[in-house]
Amino acid sequence: MRRLFVLVAAVILVDTMFYAAIVPLLPEYSDDLGLSKTAAGVLSASYAAGTLLASLPAGWLATRIGVRRSMLIGLGLLSASSLAFAFADDVVVLDGARFAQGVGGACAWTGGLAWLLAAGPRERRGELVGSVLAVAVVGLLLGPVIGGAATVLGPEAVFCGVAAIGAGLAAWVLATPGIASSGVPRLRSVGAAILTGPVMVAFWLVALPSMLAGLVDVLAPLRLDDLGASGIAVGAVFLIASAIEATLSPSIGRLSDRRGRMTPIRAGLLASALVAVTAPLPGSVVVLGAVVVGIFLAMSLIWTPAMALLSDNAEGAGLDLAFATALVSLAWAGGQVLGGSAVVSLADETSDALAYTFVAGLFVVSFAVALLARRGGGIDERSAASG
Repeated sequence: MRRLFVLVAAVILVDTMFYAAIVPLLPEYSDDLGLSKTAAGVLSASYAAGTLLASLPAGWLATRIGVRRSMLIGLGLLSASSLAFAFADDVVVLDGARFAQGVGGACAWTGGLAWLLAAGPRERRGELVGSVLAVAVVGLLLGPVIGGAATVLGPEAVFCGVAAIGAGLAAWVLATPGIASSGVPRLRSVGAAILTGPVMVAFWLVALPSMLAGLVDVLAPLRLDDLGASGIAVGAVFLIASAIEATLSPSIGRLSDRRGRMTPIRAGLLASALVAVTAPLPGSVVVLGAVVVGIFLAMSLIWTPAMALLSDNAEGAGLDLAFATALVSLAWAGGQVLGGSAVVSLADETSDALAYTFVAGLFVVSFAVALLARRGGGIDERSAASG
């Protein structure tokens, strides 16, 4: 189990590291290629778009060919897209490379997380998901550092290195014994399970903070650049924010195992609304950096228990774990696409303040619904913890 965790964690680390490397590069690409906020948002969100379209097919693929082969496909796409990113100087090629990486991420995450959850105890699922997310956040933490290095050293050396690491991880996966495929379920039964109330509620709770993250990933670097921050400084802000999130995720997962998934989720919904509405206000790099840290902290209260809740509810509805983890990827990617493209476009057409206020309003409504459901007995506080 420990060796499997290390393997899955390493794959997720590299994937999220490459995903987050765009953050300090975004102002440079915007300047060099003359990108608007909307175009920059499309570039940032192309990864999530690939994950969005590939998530359910990746779940089907993992049930058909096995989780290990699914991971190998993901790593192959990661390495190929890294090479494309190393040498591309056209925004269309860059968008395509990010999209391909997102497809690969869907395969790697679905296969790896399903493999890990199948091998681990269900009563510790929140802690396990939190530990995986902590590794993912470390990747988000290192990604801006790598992106910052690419602004100095050039993208060729940095992203060729990422491709080489991906190839090495593929060899490691090949050397690890896999688990048997569970068989391909009927599409009608999959669709019926996905559309059940508990699954859709948990899906929304994963998608909502992802929407805010997609928005922050675009607007915060551009605003920090406007305030005079360098690429290294932008990377440092996201480095600190990610470090705090990585430290807290396993503890939040353990809390959700003991107290129920909704306890930290409700706190995170309210906190996210508060910090989102303050995001457009700061006029200095330091203050804006502190707000970004606050946003990451608030979102971490939701992500870990919501992802565990979605896995719980999807499995309870009769879905294989591969499809359950595919739904996690789908919810995350859907939120990222909406936040990084649609809501960013709203900011481009109106103002950053209106875009942040819109997302903050969604958190407020979700908090109110969760609170009313608790008082009315509509949410079982103990079901997620007890299994």
